[in-house]
Amino acid sequence: MQSDLQNATEVLCASTPLRPRLGIVLGSAFGQVIDEVADATEVGFAELPGCTVPGVDGHAGQFVIGCLGGADVLLQAGRLHYYEGHSMDQVTFPIRIMAEFGVGQVLLTNAAGGIAEDLAVGDFMRITDHINLMGVNPLRGEAAAGFVDMSAAYSGPLGQALAQAAADCGVALKSGVFAAVPGPSYETPAEIRALATLGADAVAMSTAPEAIVARQLGLDVAGLSCITNAAAGLAKSPITHEEVLQQAHQAGEQAARLLGHFCELA
Repeated sequence: MQSDLQNATEVLCASTPLRPRLGIVLGSAFGQVIDEVADATEVGFAELPGCTVPGVDGHAGQFVIGCLGGADVLLQAGRLHYYEGHSMDQVTFPIRIMAEFGVGQVLLTNAAGGIAEDLAVGDFMRITDHINLMGVNPLRGEAAAGFVDMSAAYSGPLGQALAQAAADCGVALKSGVFAAVPGPSYETPAEIRALATLGADAVAMSTAPEAIVARQLGLDVAGLSCITNAAAGLAKSPITHEEVLQQAHQAGEQAARLLGHFCELA
């Protein structure tokens, strides 16, 4: 993997003279942010040695380097998911590329189901901590290198920057604990009740593995969920992927505004 990592990073470096310190992983609700990037350079995952191409609607599978909110930024448009059958090494490889490229801060975004009573569809939630219930850790097999302190996984200063950005652009921002599950099936109502008992406010099928690897690599991490559906047992209708994508699209304009202001402050 090390040679692929070096080769992939060389391809990315050769594509642009920019060397952003901020990276953003764009989840399902945040794809429209790409339209706001000035002087963008796009590099598809297929062009990067060792990098797998996503196979889920709403996940383009490319890096975009340019200027957002007046700051240079490296965007990962679309992500790889464990439920697609990819290994954790494949899922987190783009984060390793970001770190090798020189990124020091990363914002991980996702579309999530709301569990907490105060979260409604369309809300944004700053992730203050996570519960990894995916049944696997991306650092498995790395021996002592895998003993990463996760007691402060999500950066306080970056979280404050998110809160300030939301206030500046008039977007209501809530905060809470994120639960990561493997998927691809949605949770049962009993599972959602269990997650609520554990202290989870929102749930999705991503993000935690990337946060763990980012912390191993010394990156400062922030997390942001867009609530695209009420979790199982809390909604009047069944959950569908189409509904999630529709709600994600509707939140796109606010997401782009929020991330643009965040880039100014991070």
